[in-house]
Amino acid sequence: MSSTTPRYAALAGVAAAAAAIGAAEVVAVLTGPRSAPLVAVGGLVVDAAPEPVKRFGIAVFGTYDKIALLVGTGVLLAGFAALLGVLAVRRLVVGLAGIAAFAALGAGAALTRAGADGLDVLPPLVGALVGGVTLWAFVAGPLELDPWPWSPPTEQRPPGPDEAGPQRAHEPAEAGPQHSPAPAAAGPQHSSAPDGAGPQRGADPESRRRFLTGVGAVLGVAVVGGAAGRWWAGRRGVADARAAIRLPAPVSAAPPLPAGVDLQVPGVAPFVTENRRFYRIDTALVVPQVDPQTWRLRIHGRVRNPVTLSFADLLARPMVERYVTLACVSNEVGGDLIGNARWLGVPLRELLDEVQPLDGADQVVGRSVDGWTCGTPTVVLRDGRDALLAVGMNGEPLPVAHGFPARMVVPGLYGYVSACKWITELELTSFADFDAYWVPRGWSAEGPVKTQSRIDTPRPRNRPAAGPVTVAGVAWAQHRGVRRVEVRVDGGPWQEAELAPTASVDTWVQWSWRWEATPGEHTLQVRATDAAGEAQTEQRRGVAPDGATGWHSVTLTVE
Repeated sequence: MSSTTPRYAALAGVAAAAAAIGAAEVVAVLTGPRSAPLVAVGGLVVDAAPEPVKRFGIAVFGTYDKIALLVGTGVLLAGFAALLGVLAVRRLVVGLAGIAAFAALGAGAALTRAGADGLDVLPPLVGALVGGVTLWAFVAGPLELDPWPWSPPTEQRPPGPDEAGPQRAHEPAEAGPQHSPAPAAAGPQHSSAPDGAGPQRGADPESRRRFLTGVGAVLGVAVVGGAAGRWWAGRRGVADARAAIRLPAPVSAAPPLPAGVDLQVPGVAPFVTENRRFYRIDTALVVPQVDPQTWRLRIHGRVRNPVTLSFADLLARPMVERYVTLACVSNEVGGDLIGNARWLGVPLRELLDEVQPLDGADQVVGRSVDGWTCGTPTVVLRDGRDALLAVGMNGEPLPVAHGFPARMVVPGLYGYVSACKWITELELTSFADFDAYWVPRGWSAEGPVKTQSRIDTPRPRNRPAAGPVTVAGVAWAQHRGVRRVEVRVDGGPWQEAELAPTASVDTWVQWSWRWEATPGEHTLQVRATDAAGEAQTEQRRGVAPDGATGWHSVTLTVE
């Protein structure tokens, strides 16, 4: 296929890459989804990407950042595969070398994942083998497209009386007059020789049809195989094990919510966030599937009495239930990377008291099954706040995407320093001795949640009528509580809003204010003051290195 058009050569390369990825997904059913090349390479990209790139991804795509990364990786792979297809037409070995290089990258990336073993290289290796065979089939094998000129064929003049005419491969050189060259009226001839050498012949429509049919079949099988592999990997997950769990009744239930804690104002976030709507920001491209039967939590490090707990051990311990609002440090001013839920778990204070931290152990490192770490101040986990090793969320076992079978929940700290999901270790160490995942990437070692407020309604796209308008939203200052929320219009005087009843100092609170709106364009601003009397700062600052600050504002037109 050395004279195939670039678009057909590129198509062959993409088909080979699709076959490789599809085959790798099938093999990853046995070795684990994290060993699939796209996921393994994507995880490597997550770890290696510059911090501004990560912040940009979260700011633009929010909770869909992982999908965006996988799609982007797939697009880049398709472009790389198309280039390999074009190069392989000239030299097949170049295309095969490119596939081998990508397999090596996938295998290396898979081996860098926490808990990886030798079997994790199988998906990229099998995928490379399938991709290489597919590329060969299109370039030099049974599916090869008959020659297709790089450029339109050029007319060939008939040979002169002293020139030897072109011989067909099956004709003997001594052919007689009955095999003389066709006259010029027979039309131009097309050559099968590469690089336009010699006469040219037309592309065979049947061969093109066979080639395109082969490409379509490969793409179809790759998509079906890849999707089936991913589906079967999910079936082999822990959904059934999670469904079989019966959570124990708490020895200390969450206090009943006071009447009116949820204002029921259209557009305002509900007081309790549904599990399926709770934000998810983490570094796991594939949600870890942790079997509760084999799960263990090891508490060790600078302690007198290290312990290891099974999930059954954990469920047998006294549980408490509390409403706690969690916020992501990547939440911009006015953002929605925050949620409130009813959590069930074992107080972390009790676990730490049992292991007895040694002097100088000022940091508790939570380590996830996928290797991610967070560093939490030991003193915060022992100061009496409802810091939990949680197993339940809103009355059911933790969703798999939110840390099943166990995770940390710590009021008043951003998730990057406290909310370890799929947790398998708690290591007592010191801030001087160990930097958790985000610290070397430029984030602060400690991350107390800042006082913030948000206008949920009206929104910029709304065009309310002049007259009374309800302005409402939420405010939070976890583990301090919110004392006051104020709103102002067009830079005028601050007006105090009405606060809904407070569930606890560890949750957000809804607020509302009645505005007599006049026609025209207006800007609304909101600020909150915590229970200690410290007002939310006006200074606008981005999320790095320890959370965004500033007043949330909304500009809208009143009709």
